Amino acid sequence: MESTKERHAPRPRKPHAPSAFFSTIGMAILIATLFTAWTPNSLFAGNLREQLRTLLTPQTGPDSGFTTPQPKLRIGIVAGHMGNDSGAVCTDENGEVTLTEVDVNYKIASLVRDSLTAKGFQVDLLNEFDTRLNGFRAVALVSIHNDSCEYINEEATGFKVAASLETRDLNRAQRLTACLVDRYGQITGLTFHANSITPDMTEYHAFSEIDPNTITAIIETGFLNLDRQILTEQTDVVAEGITQGILCFINNESVLPTPIP
Repeated sequence: MESTKERHAPRPRKPHAPSAFFSTIGMAILIATLFTAWTPNSLFAGNLREQLRTLLTPQTGPDSGFTTPQPKLRIGIVAGHMGNDSGAVCTDENGEVTLTEVDVNYKIASLVRDSLTAKGFQVDLLNEFDTRLNGFRAVALVSIHNDSCEYINEEATGFKVAASLETRDLNRAQRLTACLVDRYGQITGLTFHANSITPDMTEYHAFSEIDPNTITAIIETGFLNLDRQILTEQTDVVAEGITQGILCFINNESVLPTPIP
């Protein structure tokens, strides 16, 4: 005998019938898909569970547009003397200041930062005694400086590079130096002035402040006397030389031996 609840239960409305029909069709397709996907070795419960998980989990196709974001490599660029002092000071015959090292350093460092940022790197532009240098971790850090404004002799031209010897990986430190020397020399046309590297470079203060895993170098891009023209009028070329030296190191590019005159 039907209960009162069953006698008075409303009949399903006709518009719902197609939904039930299509649901039945969908289940049939799913079951057919499962049986099609099975092989004789997949009839065990463990494989069946894995088949269900795979088929019922949304998959990301190659053209879905979804990619896993990759972390940016971090690079530190120190603008020598910035935030501390003027560095070398150039004056004219009347003693008027015409150029300061810190201004040249900052202009070059800013161009290097912009170039590397445009290539997808995370770049920190740092002051000379920046508090962020304490324990600083990056794939590389390069400090940019320049040499004296005073006329010394006709050989006082060219650039110098020194790497940190306090790093945990001397081979990579030497490679960063080699890349900077090679690429900077090729692009600027300046010569490597190795015989005038001073303890101020080899014992540069940041070398002992940063994380020892950070590969570091200091470069003096030229002499503010004889090299003043390229440093101030072709600053983009100078910056490109440093940028390419850093990229050579990061990308593990080949470095040809520097010809000995």
